[in-house]
Amino acid sequence: MSHSWTGGHSTPVLCARVSSESEHVVATGAEGGDLTLWTHDGSPVSQLHLSADDDDVTCVAFSPSTPCMLYASHGRTVSALDTRNLKTAVSELTDVGEEEINALSVSESGALLAAADDSGAVRVVDLQLEKVIRTLRKHDNICSSVTFRPHRPQSLVSAGLDMQVMLWSLPKVRPLWTYSLQDTQEEDARPQRAGQMFNPPLAHCVDVASCGNVFACAAEDGFVHLLRVSEDSRLRERGMFKAHSQGASQAHFISFLSHPYWLATGGNDGLVALWDLSEDALVANERKRKSRKKKPKARAKAVSEVQHQKQQMSGEEAEAGSASCSSETCGKTVPKQSFNHGEKVNWVCPAVLKGKPSLIVTDQSSSPSVYSLDEL
Repeated sequence: MSHSWTGGHSTPVLCARVSSESEHVVATGAEGGDLTLWTHDGSPVSQLHLSADDDDVTCVAFSPSTPCMLYASHGRTVSALDTRNLKTAVSELTDVGEEEINALSVSESGALLAAADDSGAVRVVDLQLEKVIRTLRKHDNICSSVTFRPHRPQSLVSAGLDMQVMLWSLPKVRPLWTYSLQDTQEEDARPQRAGQMFNPPLAHCVDVASCGNVFACAAEDGFVHLLRVSEDSRLRERGMFKAHSQGASQAHFISFLSHPYWLATGGNDGLVALWDLSEDALVANERKRKSRKKKPKARAKAVSEVQHQKQQMSGEEAEAGSASCSSETCGKTVPKQSFNHGEKVNWVCPAVLKGKPSLIVTDQSSSPSVYSLDEL
């Protein structure tokens, strides 16, 4: 059962994020350029109209290192805001996007911001200099999602409507690797029912688990596609599971439950679902790898450390070869909890509200909905 937050918007809410402060502040962005801050009990406390041209607020992102700093995209611009005084923007980062910005991500240090836009580019901004320092251009269509990897400040993942997931290292202008979601779909090759329309796996949302090595990507084919990389960032395993009967628009890992491999998804079918991926073969291999990893002894020589790393990499290669996750195995994944939201989902935001694990869900209405996860 959900409850709605009212009084904050008059147009459809497109996005939501929660700060990492102990007293959570929730930010939501809506069509027409409106931004609202809410207390953790759902009371609107501040509102601001960001765009003179009424551009939609397409994404909001808090700084992990400075929780009062909030970034909001509208059109090609990113507004930097201080949630303690929302009367006006601290600064306007203009022309961050070549075209309309779809997604934002702030690095763990709070030093960098990545923006994905309709041109297919990802632009990286130095927030101290307020300057674009890198343009990552490889997607052939709209870049719909981007996120920095935890514990790896120079690495980020992007996904787009070209059905590609890309892993980037910021010192380089080309991706370390590109993976086509069509490859997994073609291997799955399930027959279509008569009259059923084929949905290509356009990538809508990508997220990274707190370990930094497991990615989940929600796609238009209704599947969540999973990827696992090794410590040296090579792609080791991939899989998929059917999450929604229509396009999957959202996929976000949840960091505050019993383990870091809980995943929340939302879709065009109006379903919101919780998945426990801890026993999935792909995730299980990552957990095994972490449990085998040993800390080098203080007295060990540099040569021994190199040998240890080589052995570890060799073990990962053997692991990937003997226990790769097949489409059939991943397809048996079932949700641990699901909610029939009833409306096409725009955003899913995991949050701890009033001490309780929750999901904030936005749709075509002007009121965010909150679902309790107390039963998990």
